[in-house]
Amino acid sequence: MRTGWAVIGDTQYLPGYSLLLYAGEANHLTDLPRDERAQFLLDLSLLGEAVGSACAKRDARFRRLNYEVLGNSWEHLHGHIHPRYGWEPDQFLHGPVWRYGDQRLAPEDRLGPKHDALRQDITRALTEILSEAYGV
Repeated sequence: MRTGWAVIGDTQYLPGYSLLLYAGEANHLTDLPRDERAQFLLDLSLLGEAVGSACAKRDARFRRLNYEVLGNSWEHLHGHIHPRYGWEPDQFLHGPVWRYGDQRLAPEDRLGPKHDALRQDITRALTEILSEAYGV
């Protein structure tokens, strides 16, 4: 991507969880000049578009995407994309994903070979979207 690397998250409790890792040195979004800040957010939205497309094709209960730029645990600019689903428990359905606590870090949801098809679907969608957006 133009401003960073798109990666699938190391936990897939909510299948499709992905991140955009900024390629340069920055801690806060506001550390970037405004044009690069806008490009980072565009890249984050393009990655989200790809994640949403892949997740909607794989799961009829896909509902929406949540976007976050945090930096509290890792002080390097990065954005989170959390797919959200209709099958999530009611107590978590309408709040931020972080309310799941350690439950979202369960060993059975760690990224592994069982997620290869999902990763390929996101990669394929992202390649198409980047081609449309940037002609690459």
